[in-house]
Amino acid sequence: MSTTDPVRSPAAGIALGLSANWRQFALLVLINAFVGGMVGIERTVVPLIGTEEFHLSSTTFVVSFIVSFGIVKAFANLVSGQLADVWGRKRVLILGWMFGLPVPFMIMWAPSWNWVIAANVLLGINQGLAWSMTVIMKVDLVGPKSRGLAVGLNEFAGYLAVGVTAFLTGYIAANYGLRPAPIYLGVGYAIFGALLSIFLVRDTRDHVRLEIGNTARPSPTIGFWEIFTLTSLRDRNLFAASQAGLVNNLNDGMSWGIFPLFFQSFGLGVERIGILKAVYPATWGILQIATGPLSDRWGRKGLIVAGMWVQAAGLFLTALTRQFEYWLIGSLLLGIGTAMVYPSLIAAVSDASHPTWRARSLSVYRFWRDLGYAIGALSAGIIADVLGFAWAIGIVAALTFLSGVVVAVFMREHSAQQS
Repeated sequence: MSTTDPVRSPAAGIALGLSANWRQFALLVLINAFVGGMVGIERTVVPLIGTEEFHLSSTTFVVSFIVSFGIVKAFANLVSGQLADVWGRKRVLILGWMFGLPVPFMIMWAPSWNWVIAANVLLGINQGLAWSMTVIMKVDLVGPKSRGLAVGLNEFAGYLAVGVTAFLTGYIAANYGLRPAPIYLGVGYAIFGALLSIFLVRDTRDHVRLEIGNTARPSPTIGFWEIFTLTSLRDRNLFAASQAGLVNNLNDGMSWGIFPLFFQSFGLGVERIGILKAVYPATWGILQIATGPLSDRWGRKGLIVAGMWVQAAGLFLTALTRQFEYWLIGSLLLGIGTAMVYPSLIAAVSDASHPTWRARSLSVYRFWRDLGYAIGALSAGIIADVLGFAWAIGIVAALTFLSGVVVAVFMREHSAQQS
């Protein structure tokens, strides 16, 4: 049986597998591109808005918008799985878009930096709910044998949109200014994402019920806090994945806030900064089409360990060099490493979780992963203020390498037949 062959429930007319659910799957891919685009509008221009329009001199204060985003997104992730099991996936997806709609308007019209921070509180809720649901619903649709493929396509769409939008906002800003023109893209993303979610998306809880009926693993009764401790610490695979996810987004949060300021400090213009800021997530997004399915075939652990070390190499290269060409290579390495890690981690968590509590376990993993945004941005901002940008990047590179070592020591491979 191929990885896309459907597993059917004749009575309910519900089937697992990509071939049986490709229309809804493709729709969710498109919607997640809009979700990713909402973050992409900030990647290039918002740190520069802080320094150039609001004249913020402290790097720690500039990256405060990422701290608010990361903390709120982490907690939105934490509750998203529980809400999905109680309310249904579609309702939580729509709720996420309701929080996202005001975000571009608040950034465009912000009279003070506090408005940008507040906009990122709403953006964190939008991302925590909407992105979580697109991941969970795709995993629901395809069943246990194609999780890497499902996650790879989901993250491909989201992070390709981040990269393309980062490039477009840099280009637009170079020609029309930092505000409001680059942010108009976000208005379109929010409106189309909300409308598609409301009118075309169907819930996937019946697919979960079918998978539960087909699984050979017993269905335990397990509470949220037990899932939290299991995912955070007690299960070695889930622990390894959670710490790697946190460190992965720690370096992403650092690069989001620090890279534009680091590149600008060497005289790089906003358009070329936009290119560097686009290459990393675009590479990350595109390559996940390959790395997600490869994790189904080769296993999760090797891709995760190697990916963390490739990220570390890209960060060290960026910190130690002063030329655009080397920074471009560093951004490519960062994107390649993240593409190896990102879908493999989500698939590894799905592997180690029972279908009855998989959504909640994924929400705990995503809580730790996206808390990394806040930790990375805040710690890198403080280090940059004290020691300089290069030190901040280098220290995060070392942490990323060590995280790969932790995965190498603790994680065990999991076969699809165990699911």
